[in-house]
Amino acid sequence: MADPFEVNRRWWNEAVGVHMRSRGPEGYDVDGFRKGANALHAVELAEVGDVRGKKLLHLQCHFGLDTLSWARLGADVTGVDFSEAGIAAARSLAEELRIPARFILSNVYSARDVLPEDFDVVFSSYGAINWLPDLPRWARVIADYLRPGGFFYLIDAHPFARIFDDKADATDLRPWQPYWRSGPVRVEEDGTYADKAAHFENRVTLEYQHTLGDILDALIDAGLGVEFLHEFPFCAWEMFPFMTQGDDGCYRLREKPDRIPLMFSIRARKER
Repeated sequence: MADPFEVNRRWWNEAVGVHMRSRGPEGYDVDGFRKGANALHAVELAEVGDVRGKKLLHLQCHFGLDTLSWARLGADVTGVDFSEAGIAAARSLAEELRIPARFILSNVYSARDVLPEDFDVVFSSYGAINWLPDLPRWARVIADYLRPGGFFYLIDAHPFARIFDDKADATDLRPWQPYWRSGPVRVEEDGTYADKAAHFENRVTLEYQHTLGDILDALIDAGLGVEFLHEFPFCAWEMFPFMTQGDDGCYRLREKPDRIPLMFSIRARKER
């Protein structure tokens, strides 16, 4: 089998340009960010809290909009990503907007080799851990980066919601893959969540399914104390075609919106 990291890196390098040009409710709206908009959602803003004066590490930062948003809120930020195009775009945007930020090119698992520092907050969000094959190793990297008293925060799609068919012709919740899976799942398609009409030369990705138990166990085994686990019946993006967007900008199932959890968040602290 091809190296999953190399397969996925090719896809992400191509996705950067598509995402920087994307518009609409699920796009990145780089122009809006240039005008002062914050790319973060209300949930993570409330649950992470005040970051002024704190050192914040953003793992798998893509091209840095969330990282730079934390910088605008007063954090001393460092973003890490394995995509050369993503890091180049993040550095360019930071320089253009004169936002103090540092961006490091690295795989999550080898980040400590190029970034030997400690942080008050480690942050990761939407669409991150499904690219990682080894969660225990991921959690050990996080714990190693945290100062005593610092915390890790993760918000992402709920792993249970990922078992349902999200294709354009889906009309209601229909399971199409198991909750428990081992090994990478091969996905081949054009478009991305930000621009479904985009055409890609590199159409294949290799992704991983991790259960909620997998995620919690990895963080606990790494020595972190879980402060909360929250589950939400809404989503920051249109996960399924049969959703409606509310006044708060979030998407909910059109029928019986509270049927399943769509997102979750975790905060875990390093006590010593």
